[in-house]
Amino acid sequence: MYDMKMMDHIVLHSLQVCRIAMFLTDSLEDLNPDLVQAAALLHDITKTRSIETHENHAQTGEHFLVSLNYPEVGSIVGQHVLLNKYFVSKSPTEADVVNYADKRVIHDKVASLTQRMSYIMERYGIEPKRREYIQMLWEKTEILEERLFRFYSFSPADLETLLGPDNCSSEFSDYSRINSECRFPA
Repeated sequence: MYDMKMMDHIVLHSLQVCRIAMFLTDSLEDLNPDLVQAAALLHDITKTRSIETHENHAQTGEHFLVSLNYPEVGSIVGQHVLLNKYFVSKSPTEADVVNYADKRVIHDKVASLTQRMSYIMERYGIEPKRREYIQMLWEKTEILEERLFRFYSFSPADLETLLGPDNCSSEFSDYSRINSECRFPA
């Protein structure tokens, strides 16, 4: 994250996505928590540079991680915006969880799916084709949410309350401290 010069607000967003993804993963038995954690933390690994290049950050993030020999993490990162296939198994997959967790965070705050998708529509839905794409994404994510929460004893509306108001500032402080120690040893 540091080497890719991720902007601080993108790091904070990624920490919060990871927090949600790990909470959801901890409630299920068949998911690989290490894989979910890595993919959630790195889902926006090329987002900072995409602001200038206008590249598809999900695709370039996948390619970058595959080039580093992390194909499973890369595959999930490549699907964090739009899953390659929906409902590929009877139970949720790591890609389902990371994709959904990303749709529940606005900046570094947990939000409802409606709040997040409305934000995406406002921010990125300027032209009609883009609005159409976001609407399709919204509909698919609503179905994913409904299907995903069949496996939990709580509802999507309960997620924010169960997680609490943490904005990941302590994790971000740790990230900043570790990176400054690695770059500038005492």
